[in-house]
Amino acid sequence: MINFLRRYKKPFFLILDAIIIFLAAWFSFLIRFDDKIPDEYLRSLYSLIILSLFFSLPIFYWQKLYHFTWRFVGLNDFYQIIKSVTFANILVAAALFIFRDISPFSGFPRSVVLINYFIDLLGIGILRIGKRLLVETIQNLDKSGRRILIIGAGEAGEELARSVIRTKGYNLIGFVDDGKNKQNTFIHGCQVLGTREDLGEIVKKLNIEEVIIAFPSVEPQIIKETLEICREANLSHVKILPSTREILSGKATLANVRDISIEDLLGREKVQIDTDAINDFLARKRVLVTGAAGSIGSHLCEQILKFKPESLIAIDQNETGIFHLERNLEKLFPGIKKHFIIADICDESKIDWIFGNRQPQIIFHAAAYKHVPVMEIHPEEAAKNNVFGTLNLGQMAIKHGVDKFVTISTDKAINPTSVMGVSKRISELVCQYLNKKRQTKFYAVRFGNVLDSQGNVVGIFEEQIKKGGPVEITHPEMKRYFMITAEACLLVMQAGAIGKGGEVFVLDMGVPIKIIDLAKEMIKLAGYEPDVEIPIVFTGMRPGEKLFEEMMLKEEIPTKNQKIFIAKLGGLNEEELKKSLEDLRSAVNRVDREQIINIFKELVSEYQK
Repeated sequence: MINFLRRYKKPFFLILDAIIIFLAAWFSFLIRFDDKIPDEYLRSLYSLIILSLFFSLPIFYWQKLYHFTWRFVGLNDFYQIIKSVTFANILVAAALFIFRDISPFSGFPRSVVLINYFIDLLGIGILRIGKRLLVETIQNLDKSGRRILIIGAGEAGEELARSVIRTKGYNLIGFVDDGKNKQNTFIHGCQVLGTREDLGEIVKKLNIEEVIIAFPSVEPQIIKETLEICREANLSHVKILPSTREILSGKATLANVRDISIEDLLGREKVQIDTDAINDFLARKRVLVTGAAGSIGSHLCEQILKFKPESLIAIDQNETGIFHLERNLEKLFPGIKKHFIIADICDESKIDWIFGNRQPQIIFHAAAYKHVPVMEIHPEEAAKNNVFGTLNLGQMAIKHGVDKFVTISTDKAINPTSVMGVSKRISELVCQYLNKKRQTKFYAVRFGNVLDSQGNVVGIFEEQIKKGGPVEITHPEMKRYFMITAEACLLVMQAGAIGKGGEVFVLDMGVPIKIIDLAKEMIKLAGYEPDVEIPIVFTGMRPGEKLFEEMMLKEEIPTKNQKIFIAKLGGLNEEELKKSLEDLRSAVNRVDREQIINIFKELVSEYQK
């Protein structure tokens, strides 16, 4: 029977509408004439039925009243019902008025038209929402299933509640919200039971099995406090609803709910970005990204494509990475021209060919060797890729008339103690040097640690926790700045949009995080007790590491964006730089690692090996 109704839903509801229209006309006359319709008005009744069917059914079909998903009828759908029924009844009334002097329309009782309209509206509306009311009533009576408490009684919480109520196996107990005006109110039959201060008592008293945080924008501190309260109440199942920007459908549903991640706990105040300026910068431009298959590069490609460039040129020497990037971006942005190229940024002839054929106008340079311990062993590769790869790209950018060149740097470039850090500082110097040569404008953007990048400390800790530990930390006082990839990419694009050439942009990254605190929180999120179920061990600092990474020198210049600064750098001796780069290239070709380190020290006096 159910399958039959699904298959023939439109004709089935059309027939039901016809029956409702017939009954509405009949009851209208019964009400008008106190339950007994005089014989002389029967012809008027038949004329009303015919006119109502003639006008209503085509209008209902035209207004798509037979295309609803009945289980999910909402306010917009009910508005459509009101509009359709009203329009149909207006046409019926107009026809009766026009033909008022013609039998059988003459002498038609006018009050019947209004009565008929309200009965029509009631019947058609009840038919549409009846199934949903029945289903939700049955579900509300069923108190079995996982007992859920929603934190946040706003719009997102209300949407999530509807989803929970409709889903089998879940039992929504109520809400918690800090708003005083929301206390003891009801949403979909579920009460706002208190504030977050009452959370521990509510969880224990009502046997809550899962808490869902449903705020459109929630501070990390609120998430931390909520987690601690739930842990004290022996409740480990705490989940979060991402912001509506993260949900493609724009709706808060149970399907969007996810576990709390370390990114939620370490998240910071959002950097305000001038999207209009970025749009002017990227729209209808040919944009090239190096290191496009990497963590920053791939996300950068996605963000760039949202601003509808003329084309995207994605370069990486990682064949598998380019393969997956192409599949992902073609699926997400099918209408924009894209070129995926396997190439080494140090290959002069290949880069020259790419620039000549694709003619990029803007370059985002994200290709680099970044792992500190590995580069300590292979300084020639850090110089080759991070320094001369940047130099090669920059020279080709000038040769082919590129407008802007943005390179990604790191906090490790400040007072560097590692080969990776000093090589990135030299790449900044290269950009400053090239910026003075032609019309191409060069910039650098310094980042801290990106939480969701490949090979980052979070990923390493996750693997160690999965194996049962131990979680390895180099030093108990080790601190680092952290940011998320989306934030990093927005900063890169903002730098390109506001820069005038030669700047090194730095993000105000807030307060640095102790690595040991990060490890303990990740162990707790995984459901274990730090140093009890999962041990933490200290392995000693590795070559090139610092206890604390500075983001900028003492002096910085503010920009229009209160979270973005320009590092104030010393003067640049171009002749010395050119000579040192020539010596460095010679040392790299000989794989003379000792000489490479010495030249690094000449180029960057702050470098401490």
